[in-house]
Amino acid sequence: MSTVFIGTSEFAAAVLERLARSDAHRPALVITRPDRPSGRGRRVAAPPVADSARALEIALEQPRSVNDEQARTQIADALGGSGTVVVCAFGALIKEPLLSDHELLNVHPSLLPRWRGAAPVERAIIAGDTQTGVSIMRLTAGLDSGPVCLSGADPIRPEDTYGTLSARLQALGGELLVRALDHKPPFTEQPEDGVTYAEKLGSADRLLDPARPALELERVVRALHPHIGARAQLADGSMLGVHRAALLDGVSLGEPGPSVREGRLLLQCTPGVLELTLVQPPAGRAMDAADYLRGHGLPSRG
Repeated sequence: MSTVFIGTSEFAAAVLERLARSDAHRPALVITRPDRPSGRGRRVAAPPVADSARALEIALEQPRSVNDEQARTQIADALGGSGTVVVCAFGALIKEPLLSDHELLNVHPSLLPRWRGAAPVERAIIAGDTQTGVSIMRLTAGLDSGPVCLSGADPIRPEDTYGTLSARLQALGGELLVRALDHKPPFTEQPEDGVTYAEKLGSADRLLDPARPALELERVVRALHPHIGARAQLADGSMLGVHRAALLDGVSLGEPGPSVREGRLLLQCTPGVLELTLVQPPAGRAMDAADYLRGHGLPSRG
């Protein structure tokens, strides 16, 4: 069966690579978003899916909009009159008439209807969910609200970060996608109960606010590592990146906020204490908190 793959992120690139290894569903065309500036240096870089498509030697297009007539014609030509368009972590809206032109399958990393939206893996960790998974659904005009034909669950382990959990979900998503294309299981409408939305992550989501419980903030650190990173505000107003943290039992420091005790960088929360173990100063590299304290110290509260 002919397929066209539409995606952008590292997660999507991993699913693409699994699809390309399948016997019958190697994509005839990959579509991703245009190159754009990224990172601190704002150097123009290709999306991960573009890099994977080139490595796999699959035809690649990067249109300004996948909904443009030219892009739709390229998709139709690649499918040759029949086939499936696979969408995974594309990051841009797909509209009519493309939605109705072909069968569109979406690989979504959650157990729908829980965590529809842009950041399902991070939101599941932050919420303290004990499991998540991947759903294969028909793409519709609604936000991840289309019927589901296949899903699989995966536990969220106490030590999971975005990096470790998403790696397992990538593998699961690729296998489920190939199974769905091979066997075409029936679709079932999502239930009305249990709908939650995984809103796009913003700067407020990254902030380790000491007015919140340490238990919640530890999950935030794990959910944002290694791709975005949490941040703690120091007394002078500067932001310190936080990549790893650990809960401390039976410890209380008094006033909420960061402090140093016995060479350890601690954050008094409400309630609980979080030890910041791997941090990143502005414009610097990630380092052990002990190394950071030796080289920088902690700004005083004035």
